[in-house]
Amino acid sequence: MVGKRGRVIGRIAPGIIGEVMLPVRGATEAFYAYPAIDEVIEVGTQVVVVDYDPPRTVYVARAI
Repeated sequence: MVGKRGRVIGRIAPGIIGEVMLPVRGATEAFYAYPAIDEVIEVGTQVVVVDYDPPRTVYVARAI
């Protein structure tokens, strides 16, 4: 999961769980998401997975 790129579908902010869509097993699936650093990431922003906490939680940062 680390290094995968996806798109935010639910606003992510410090202390607030958001949601992202990520490519997995040939499809796109939703995962709960937290910011890897203290920042707000709005809906539609492309992100990259920095850490993964199975089964459905990821920590993300803005993709460059």
